[in-house]
Amino acid sequence: MTEMSVKTVLITGTSSGIGLATAVAAARSGWHVIATMRDTARAGALEAAAKEAGVSLDVRVLDVTDPASVEACLTGLDQLDALVNNAGAGHVGTLEQESVQDVRAVMEVNFFGVLHVTKAALPLLRASKGRVLTVTSVGGVVGQPFNEAYCAAKFAVEGFMESLAPVVATTGVSVSVVEPGAVASEFVSNAGVTDNVLEQAGPYAPALSAYLERTRNAFASAQTPQDVAVQLVDLLAADQPAFRVLTSDTARGFAGTKLKDLDGAAVQTLTTAWVS
Repeated sequence: MTEMSVKTVLITGTSSGIGLATAVAAARSGWHVIATMRDTARAGALEAAAKEAGVSLDVRVLDVTDPASVEACLTGLDQLDALVNNAGAGHVGTLEQESVQDVRAVMEVNFFGVLHVTKAALPLLRASKGRVLTVTSVGGVVGQPFNEAYCAAKFAVEGFMESLAPVVATTGVSVSVVEPGAVASEFVSNAGVTDNVLEQAGPYAPALSAYLERTRNAFASAQTPQDVAVQLVDLLAADQPAFRVLTSDTARGFAGTKLKDLDGAAVQTLTTAWVS
């Protein structure tokens, strides 16, 4: 990109994993990257990766659950060409053994956090005819055991974005959801699975033990954050980005048990007609 054509992307949740890899990959592709995270004291790994790649990043504080933090982060921006909603948190648990407040907390990060940032960014994105990319999960398509709260949040994000897409498209803004399967990152360690979780599972212990064993096997062959990042950067540059992108053959096979409209085109064609 020439200096006159440099575009700006804001990425949430860049302290590790997909967010970190995407921030660095986008900067290497010529984007001006606003790399955000809740606590910039955790920016060490991101800064080291940027230095190794020979790129610079604009690192800012942004807590997606705090509207004031979102507003402060975006205040003063003259240009925004793309938003990557990546910040999120895993959660393992089941309804009988956790509070409704626990579920609300998962929704705050994984659903309402996406809404806070997207709402604040849309005026700038309308001006640039930009795009919104939201990292969801195959858990936003297929409900999974002991992931009730997490999957509910991701289902909500998917439904919200699928409904929003044809509306903002009338103003030149595109919307995509990106659905990874298992990704080798700190995501699992942040899901709240402690060493004594089976001891506390009571009547659900056998089912939880089987689930955790299956999950360990799935993450043994997980996709890398860098591979997902490459696909996100491709979407940033695409002339006509698909609404839905499944990031691996494993993800496509898993979601394909429920979805036939894999790239979202049929639904988008249908609902776009409602607002055209």
